[in-house]
Amino acid sequence: MKAHGSQADEQALREQMVMLGRSIFERGLTAGSSGNLSVRLDDGWLITPTNSSLGRLDPTRLSRLDMQGRLVQGDPPSKEAFLHQAVYANRPAAKAIVHLHSTHSAAVSCMKGLDPHDCIPPLTAYFVMKIGRLPLVPYYRPGAPELARAVGDLAARHPALLLANHGPLVSGPSLEAALNATEELEETARIFLLLHAAETRPLNQAQIDELKAVFALDF
Repeated sequence: MKAHGSQADEQALREQMVMLGRSIFERGLTAGSSGNLSVRLDDGWLITPTNSSLGRLDPTRLSRLDMQGRLVQGDPPSKEAFLHQAVYANRPAAKAIVHLHSTHSAAVSCMKGLDPHDCIPPLTAYFVMKIGRLPLVPYYRPGAPELARAVGDLAARHPALLLANHGPLVSGPSLEAALNATEELEETARIFLLLHAAETRPLNQAQIDELKAVFALDF
């Protein structure tokens, strides 16, 4: 993917964050001031500010952080910036991150008895292609250092994580790709909840292996 080096590149990314943030909010994928978006730059990253609604972002007030996560421009960053930093530090392929408290994914994250290595079964080929396996990050209080360590550990091997009693954290090669994967996760979580009382028939390992081979999936 092309590096985001010029001022024009950065301005385009700022405008994209505002546009996609508004779309996320208007479609009910996040509420109030919950959720945050970030994009990696050559010398740091942009993230949505703390206590900001994704539906009302200002491109000039987005938080610009350096590689160490220190604020260099804009409003104070989201209190969950440390999660984004943990992903970027451990997953070089990640160029953008979407973290939401979307209803169905958050509901699944509160369920008892989930497989911590694969907490939503491979119900559709599209879920496998965009998400792969979805590990469950154990619950830690917001801001806990243990949460960053757990996220960083799993992010090295998985583009998408589900934070227990919290919500999804999804990285991608672009902000649009990360959002598309987040939406696929949310829709599959909704299907999973609809089918929860029914016997399901997820894809078997041979079908999953075929998808991995045909589409060069990296999980």
